[in-house]
Amino acid sequence: MQFDSSVFLYGAGHFVVAFGLACILLAVFKRVYQWSTPYDERALLAAGNTAAAAALGGAIIGFALPLASALSVTADPVEFVAWGVLAGVVQVVASFVIRAFVVRDLVARIEGGNAATGLYVGATSIAVGLLNAASMTY
Repeated sequence: MQFDSSVFLYGAGHFVVAFGLACILLAVFKRVYQWSTPYDERALLAAGNTAAAAALGGAIIGFALPLASALSVTADPVEFVAWGVLAGVVQVVASFVIRAFVVRDLVARIEGGNAATGLYVGATSIAVGLLNAASMTY
């Protein structure tokens, strides 16, 4: 089989657009997620708070999973962005549900560095992301 540079360039162009959009969506999600939490992740991370790192890390992974799924089910950039926005909304809503109904003293626990709580929140975000990703079928 011979290398076809025109096919490669077409595929590389698609890759650059898809990867670029995914990175932008991930950065926007991270910012929106941080705005949606009642504690300051930046300050907590700078102070070495493991609980905040685990919770935020889980949210980022939990969002990246459905992004990866959306990339695999669509080649249309507009549709991909729509799936990404939906996935982000689901992750932020899940975070609110955890704070409001499951771990009502979540803020104090995270700010206090309770690693178990941070891991629970992070794992829940990843689980929601997996379900979110698996649900992206039609």
